[in-house]
Amino acid sequence: MRPASTTLRMAVLVAVSLALSGCITLLPKAKPVDLYRFGQAASAGVETVQTGTVGVVRATGGFQREAAGDRLVTISSGKVALIAEARWVTPAVTLWDEAVLAAFDADNGRVRLIARGEPGRAAYVLRLDVRNFEALYEKGPKAPPTVLVRVRAALTSNADRGLVGERIFEARITPSDNKLSEIVPAYDRAVAEVLKQLIGWTNELAVPV
Repeated sequence: MRPASTTLRMAVLVAVSLALSGCITLLPKAKPVDLYRFGQAASAGVETVQTGTVGVVRATGGFQREAAGDRLVTISSGKVALIAEARWVTPAVTLWDEAVLAAFDADNGRVRLIARGEPGRAAYVLRLDVRNFEALYEKGPKAPPTVLVRVRAALTSNADRGLVGERIFEARITPSDNKLSEIVPAYDRAVAEVLKQLIGWTNELAVPV
């Protein structure tokens, strides 16, 4: 004969199991989430003349905290919100890093971006901090937002750690409609515009040493 305590425990477990199964069946079906990406337009390149190769190592930079994940961030009247049922296919900070590498690889300038740990001598260090990566609803919630991508770049000498140059790059793209099918391409164009400016600036400052 089973002890009373054992029988009680079994009865509680059965009750909890039945309760959980009931909760699961009552949950509403989740709406499908659309996945997006950006960075495809970033490999357009810059018209620069190559006069020798200069190695530049990419330092770890920052990324706007609320926008670094896989959610699309909007700003309206100072309030931060997330676009429902839409995600980046991978965190935005990862897509940004991929876009930077692709843009430098596609460019025909003298700068060669070297990842940390990759063989090769780097004459300069490039740090990129993404300050803004968001859709701004400046004209009300129904009007198309302005996609803002704002990046601080700092180029330093790898020899003496001296600052070679520092600059803010910014792009504002307003889509034709307040729809995701228009807003997401605006992110792509804004990223491409910022990277085009950035690469031209880097090629200008990173001279062979």
